[in-house]
Amino acid sequence: MTVGFGRALQAAGIPVTPERSERFARAIELTDAGRLYWTARAVFVSSADQIAAFDAVWSGLAQAGDPADSRGDTTAPVLEQARRFAPRAPLAGAGATTASRMITPFASAPGAETSHPGAEGVLAAASAEERLGGRDFAELDASELAEVRRMMRSLSLAAPMRRSRRLRRGRRGEHMDVRATLRRSLRTGGDPVHQARRRARLRQRRLVLLLDISGSMESYARAFLQFLESAVGGASAEAFVFATRLTRLTRALGRGNRERALQRAAAAAPDWSGGTRIGAALKEFNDRYGRRGMARGAVVVILSDGWEAEDPALVGREMQRLQRMAHRIVWINPRAAAEGFAPLAGGMAAALPYCDTMLTGHSLAALEAVVDEIGSD
Repeated sequence: MTVGFGRALQAAGIPVTPERSERFARAIELTDAGRLYWTARAVFVSSADQIAAFDAVWSGLAQAGDPADSRGDTTAPVLEQARRFAPRAPLAGAGATTASRMITPFASAPGAETSHPGAEGVLAAASAEERLGGRDFAELDASELAEVRRMMRSLSLAAPMRRSRRLRRGRRGEHMDVRATLRRSLRTGGDPVHQARRRARLRQRRLVLLLDISGSMESYARAFLQFLESAVGGASAEAFVFATRLTRLTRALGRGNRERALQRAAAAAPDWSGGTRIGAALKEFNDRYGRRGMARGAVVVILSDGWEAEDPALVGREMQRLQRMAHRIVWINPRAAAEGFAPLAGGMAAALPYCDTMLTGHSLAALEAVVDEIGSD
């Protein structure tokens, strides 16, 4: 969306740099729909003589009527291409989240014509997001899935913050730094006139994702792999996949071109579309990584339909171990979106008592709810 909007501004004579487009994309996260005009203008307009051109482009894409009306400028000429701003309703299964605001498109009134160069690309992208946002990943063909994976890169994924045990110096800290206070008192004859304070640091919790790539998850695993790539690149998450064995993909997903990273990650898992051994994979994770600190205090996200080929009791035991180490466990089951779903699969039934929440994640809109859940504390 921001790329097409920037091209339209560039065609109208306003200099647009990649840095400004990126700044606007980030600003959308903190801006509601009613203030998008002022946000965009503050980012892209650098001189007063650019306002008229900016208003012309904006009115053709988003703003209701003449933007001059909102400025109280009654002397401004009425623009012939004024459009009605029609905000899109939230996607099915998701609320007005930060991630959803990032992909909310500009939409013009039905039958309206856009005369600005580049506007067709913006509206086409917006139409694709509306059309594919609520579609189940299993129903998408290869081209649609590639488009959804591209849109998935705009999801802003971040784990919640935690208070570190380490303290740092701060004027309004809740703890007194006795040693520093005594050193300062030497300047005032031993009288602690100036007290040094310390406060706890805030650090981001570790985020760990484990993706089931077995045969029963084949229709969702390709889309979820892009979700793992976004988490590794944006939130420094740890990423694993499993079917009959556990494979760590953090390094493969975290370096180089995104498409090549996904190809390397897919090639690194020899058991892709194989059987399902959830309990064995969780045990290997707990033994090799979890108890060594990776899962301690972390937000652990498991993406699986819960089908277990072996004893479900092992899943329950390893989930209990994981629950003792992790801060929260979020289970993403795309099969849960089906009407009449009940967690009756052996592995799912054994794991559910140790999960803090279970979500579907079966579509782009559902993944927005997953992003919100991961970021909540």
